[in-house]
Amino acid sequence: MTAPVFVSAASVAKTLDWPAIVAHLQAVYAAPSSPEARPPRLVTRGDGARLRTLTAALPSGRLLGAKLMASSRAKRTAYLIALFDQQEGGIVALMDGNAITACRTAATSAAALDCLLPPDRAQLRLGILGSGMEARAHLLAVAAVRKSSEVLVFSPSPENRAAFADEFAQRLGVPCRAAPSPAAVVAGCDLLVAAARSRDETPIFRGAELRDGMIVVSIGSTLPEQREIDPETIARCDLIVADEPEEVARQTGDFIAARRAGIAFDGKLAALSELVMGKLKDRLAASRLTMFKSVGAGIQDIAVAEFVLDRALAMRLATELPLELAIKRGAGEARWF
Repeated sequence: MTAPVFVSAASVAKTLDWPAIVAHLQAVYAAPSSPEARPPRLVTRGDGARLRTLTAALPSGRLLGAKLMASSRAKRTAYLIALFDQQEGGIVALMDGNAITACRTAATSAAALDCLLPPDRAQLRLGILGSGMEARAHLLAVAAVRKSSEVLVFSPSPENRAAFADEFAQRLGVPCRAAPSPAAVVAGCDLLVAAARSRDETPIFRGAELRDGMIVVSIGSTLPEQREIDPETIARCDLIVADEPEEVARQTGDFIAARRAGIAFDGKLAALSELVMGKLKDRLAASRLTMFKSVGAGIQDIAVAEFVLDRALAMRLATELPLELAIKRGAGEARWF
């Protein structure tokens, strides 16, 4: 067995290939997989701190792994991904999970949008709420599956949204404008990506302003205490595709608030795997307003980590670690005490 390696955040960034990652995720979601291979996330809470654990075994039978997200009382978050060999059981890699998290979230949204949008949709007006890492990643990921005719962006800081618009107008070669308000973004787009929660956890746009024919992507609210969209948005959507439908329905602040408001949405929810496998065509055709809601899943992290690891090894960006785990191969093999 070869020595395990470490892949840094800087090395992860050098391996990214958005079209290839989107295709890789679509293949993983289309492959048969048991619920035991993709268990729900676990959230451990301390006194103002929390640790989220997401695990998965890839359907290829090659790797399984876990991502740990540790959020401190100082509002800082560290991400670590550990990959193991399914056949031999040894550790294969440790990886900085920060860039992978942003990448897998955006690439999963793009994988969904590739199935939600008609292939010939050429005049796509894209609206982005947020100008941080998730917003940046989503703009690049969406560009990998559909070309936009125009991009509108809003964030609370005028300087940040102006800089974002200037940068991506040059990078993507399409008009990209800073908008004065979330309402202006909603009014001027066909595809709305909500990629930034407000500091006071209030919804960042009004569902009443949405129009039939739009698609909404919501990725910011993943825990009960978090809010990004309002109950009206959920009430108006006919089809809500989710990476983890049960977690979206029971563990996100937006859907908890909608349920408390008396909005019935369980019948609207569908799994991303169903969408990728082509099982939602009739429901999609009948939907006037559609949403993709993501809370993140271990299968996304481990699938993207597998892709990044292979690229990092090929590009000589992985660092060999002086690390060896004791492997238990049978009863009585080793006695430590």
